[in-house]
Amino acid sequence: MNRRKQENTWIWFIKQASGGLVFLVILVHLVVNHLVAAGGLLTYSDVIRYFSHPWVVVMEIFFLIVVVGHSLLGLRSILLDFNPTAAFLRVTDFVFVILGSAAVLYGVWLALTIASVV
Repeated sequence: MNRRKQENTWIWFIKQASGGLVFLVILVHLVVNHLVAAGGLLTYSDVIRYFSHPWVVVMEIFFLIVVVGHSLLGLRSILLDFNPTAAFLRVTDFVFVILGSAAVLYGVWLALTIASVV
């Protein structure tokens, strides 16, 4: 197996572990939001009531962080297939960190806002 020069073992491990976590959290999400909910879908008031439980807010924020991290690491891996220059990779890493941070901060704000409605 040809190891990529720009992808160290920790990045690879985080990407693999987050993929497994995404799968598990999606299963929980599907069960809670579509199998347990009456009619298969949650209404707005159901979502607000659902977010009134602190562990749900923590789980949703964790899900957001894992999905954003996994997706950005996956995009980075795709870019590595094109053998980018080190300078391009540094810029891409910086942009991904900014985009990922903005997405997570917005998601955390939104989750906490919804949780505070109750």
